[in-house]
Amino acid sequence: MFVYFQRNIKLALDGINQNKLRALLTALGIIFGVFAVVAMLAIGNGAKKSILDQLKIIGTNNIVINSIPPDPTGKSEEEDQSKEEKKSFSPGLTLKDVAAIQNILPGIENISIETSSDAKILFDKNTVKSKCMAVNNDFFQINNLNLYKGSYFSDTHNKTGSRVCILGANAASRLFLGKNPLGEHVKANNVIFTVIGVLKRRMISKEALTKLDINNYSNNIFVPMETYKLRIDNKIRIGREDVKRNNDDDSEIENYHQLDKVTVKVVDGSKMESSAELISRLLLRRHNNQADFEIKVPELLIKQQQNTQETLNFILAVIAGISLLVGGIGIMNIMLASVLERIKEIGLRRSIGATEKDIIYQFLLEAICISLAGGVLGVILGIGGAKLIARYADIATEISFTSILLSFAIAVGIGIIFGIMPAKKAAKLDPIAALRTE
Repeated sequence: MFVYFQRNIKLALDGINQNKLRALLTALGIIFGVFAVVAMLAIGNGAKKSILDQLKIIGTNNIVINSIPPDPTGKSEEEDQSKEEKKSFSPGLTLKDVAAIQNILPGIENISIETSSDAKILFDKNTVKSKCMAVNNDFFQINNLNLYKGSYFSDTHNKTGSRVCILGANAASRLFLGKNPLGEHVKANNVIFTVIGVLKRRMISKEALTKLDINNYSNNIFVPMETYKLRIDNKIRIGREDVKRNNDDDSEIENYHQLDKVTVKVVDGSKMESSAELISRLLLRRHNNQADFEIKVPELLIKQQQNTQETLNFILAVIAGISLLVGGIGIMNIMLASVLERIKEIGLRRSIGATEKDIIYQFLLEAICISLAGGVLGVILGIGGAKLIARYADIATEISFTSILLSFAIAVGIGIIFGIMPAKKAAKLDPIAALRTE
């Protein structure tokens, strides 16, 4: 059986070899079709991986509340605001808002709080420009920040304002130069802190950081929120007179928000939009209808991006399908023409004992070989094209072994589907009539 197929494959290759240019032109449709399939799958896989990576970074089911700092020029964002709105007092985003959210919103899994200020971290003669961030333990969990060594803040640290800190990986490396930082003392914002933990280094591309509007926290120092309030800055408005006292006409308007950011993680992802709406109404009421905050649902934004990418993938799939269809029709037309050109050869083979099955295999294998050769060239071009797209178009691509196998399967399938009719036509020729053909 193997010898039988080997003989028919040799005959098919001899037929292709006699008309190399025609075979190449026939394969062009398959080449471009397979190229489109490989490139499309690479773009789709790259987009899927990018989306999964983004979700891993930001977490799922998160609702992000960002404070909006006042305009440093002292001008309102909307000049046409009414006087009544201008007079409205907002205490800013505070811990009391967090408590109100916890009381009113069901199904909260975690809620992280954070505020920060610029800082220089000092140890011995080493200095790192950084941000001093006041957080709670939920902050680390929601942001997928794991410890390299040491421990997170304890309940005692959070309640009593203990002078302890956790360092980002880069900050610890630059300050301690390979030494163990645990138990050592660093200075930031004129406060001495004891290092109780160091975060693992997290590799994130600059593109992802910009797109997701996040920080890799590698250079930061983290302290308990109560510690920050007691020893660094409480950043909270006491009342209207306090606002006037701190923000007269000649002074720069300061950021009055006690918290810079609150992230609420809900248990049920299907209720994120309704939960975000409920939080918005609650905060507007507590802030006297002053929208000095913004609410984002990163997962929904990423899913919108995913839907856009799926639409693009569908369009690419249609283009690839059309290219393959055209390539298949080209193979069928050329094979039909080849049958007409080789009628005498077919009659001669039939007259010396070749069966209809032999003729079918000869022409069918010829079509499959042309299609498969086009598939090989298409895969090579597709891999190169995917790399060029990733390099010059700033689009993530990922080539998988599965996509290459699929492309070869499609190429063979096209050869079989569009080669079977010419092969059968060749096999049905009358040997006597074929030998008489000039």
